[in-house]
Amino acid sequence: MNLRALLVIALLAGVAGWWFSDHRRSLRAPPAASGESPACPLPPRVATGEPPLQSDVPDDLPPFALEAATLMPLAGFSLEARVLSRKDYRSGREAALSPVDLALGWQRMEEDAVIEALDIRQSSRWYHYRWRDQPPLPTDEILGSSANMHMIPGNDGVAQALADVRKDERVRIDGWLVEAKAEDGWRWRSSTRRTDTGSGACELVYVCGVTRL
Repeated sequence: MNLRALLVIALLAGVAGWWFSDHRRSLRAPPAASGESPACPLPPRVATGEPPLQSDVPDDLPPFALEAATLMPLAGFSLEARVLSRKDYRSGREAALSPVDLALGWQRMEEDAVIEALDIRQSSRWYHYRWRDQPPLPTDEILGSSANMHMIPGNDGVAQALADVRKDERVRIDGWLVEAKAEDGWRWRSSTRRTDTGSGACELVYVCGVTRL
C-alpha cells in the first residue's frame, strides 16, 4: 500500500472519528450530595394513549439530595409523547441540574399533519410554536397537549438514554415533578398543570426512567 493510500485511509478514519464523537451526545447525571445517585423509584405509569399522569407523592419518599440543590418531589409524573424538539444546554445554573429540554406532544399533538403545520423551536429554556394561516388544532388543545420539559437525569443510565432521544421519536418518561432548592436560596420549581403559560409553566422532571417506544 503506497503512502497516498495510507494518507487517505487516515483522513477517512479521522473524519469518521470526528463525526461519531461530535454527533453522539453525552450527558451526565448531576452529582449527588453523597457521591451516589439517590434512589429514583418509578411513579404510577400512564396508560398508552392517555394524557400525562400526575400522582400523589408517597409519604415515605424523601427529597433527592444533589450537590447543586435538593429536589423536593411535588408529584409523580408519567407520560408517553412524541418529541417535537430537543435542546441541550451547557451553561447557566439550570444546566448543572438539567442539561436538556424536551418539547413533547401527546394525543393529537403527536399526529404528523398537526406537526407539519407548526413551526416548532426552543430557546432560552422555552418552547415556541407558530403556524402560517390557521392553527391545525384549537389553540387551547395545542397548549394543553404539549409542553417544554426540563429533564434532570436520575442517574448516568437515564442521562445517556436522554442523550440518545431524537426529534420525532415517541418516548415514555417516568419520574417526579420537583422543586429545586439550593443552600443560597436559589429555587427552580416545576409547574404542576398542563394548561398554564408564561414564567414557571414548564415541567421540571427528575427522570427515573426513559423508554423509546
